[in-house]
Amino acid sequence: MISALTFFLTMFAESVSNPILPSGPDPFISVHNGMYYITQTTGRDIRIRKASTLAGLALSEPTQVWIDPDPARCCNIWAPEFHRLPAPDGHRWYLYYTAGPRTCCAQQRMHVLESEADDPLGPYRYKARLYDAAHDYWAIDPTVFPDGNGRLHVVYSGTPQDRMPHEKPQNLYIAALENPWTMRGERVLLSEPTLDWERRGGGVNEGPAVLRRGGTVFLAFSGSGCYTDDYAVGLLEASASSNLLDPASWKKHAAPWLSRNDEAGVFAPGHNSFFRPPGSNEDWIVYHANARPGLGCGGARSPRVQPIRWSPSGQPLVERPTAGRVMLP
Repeated sequence: MISALTFFLTMFAESVSNPILPSGPDPFISVHNGMYYITQTTGRDIRIRKASTLAGLALSEPTQVWIDPDPARCCNIWAPEFHRLPAPDGHRWYLYYTAGPRTCCAQQRMHVLESEADDPLGPYRYKARLYDAAHDYWAIDPTVFPDGNGRLHVVYSGTPQDRMPHEKPQNLYIAALENPWTMRGERVLLSEPTLDWERRGGGVNEGPAVLRRGGTVFLAFSGSGCYTDDYAVGLLEASASSNLLDPASWKKHAAPWLSRNDEAGVFAPGHNSFFRPPGSNEDWIVYHANARPGLGCGGARSPRVQPIRWSPSGQPLVERPTAGRVMLP
């Protein structure tokens, strides 16, 4: 029989408390071959940490996988995320991110890297700029996912015309992909910030992330200005078998799904991604938040994780953000 001490030590070693890193805006976690990989916004390059446990990510040295001398995309590098997708000669990792010139931030555009082998740590090579030629405007935060028939789509945040980011609104757009680095056809307007909770500090929909359950696709996104304490996560949902390029296929939830918890010291939670621990069917969320009010949209944002539960009707349930030092097995 396992001793009580061994059980306690095992649970402690496999537990984690928030935040999982002292800093890490726009966190993205992927699990591959039993290992956790995390990346986040640094602004100047792309770095990935690797560890066998969530808690171990804080002890892991980040690997710089990309830095770009091209002046058109050298700087203001935001929200990287990497996806393992089929390629002509096997699977490759495609790393999506936003970047622009040194002067921020009117020329932010979306870019794609491709790994040279089937390894999340690369090395990577620049593949292409991801854009809609008919609407080549300010665009950030791309995420990709397949529909019910395996056809690849991208969802991202953009503006109706080319404008500075403070000239809202920021909308969510969806487009089909010909391959992981090329759009097929024009973008489709998916969501506008029309609800009160999406418009604090300006109308914003950004940071999309996809969670699938059965035949339903849930699209999480962040609403309101990231510089406000009311930044929060909302949900859209659609049937995976529906035409996901048709806005009528999607239903927006009226209330935010994840929002601030002042009592726990969690402000402006948002820009999340989803993952499953190795060998588990349990869904988890990772998001960033500030530990105090008024810290804005900078490096004070730190990544936090927590499990997702499911209602009998198949809806994702997430508890209010937890305070620091609460151990999560």
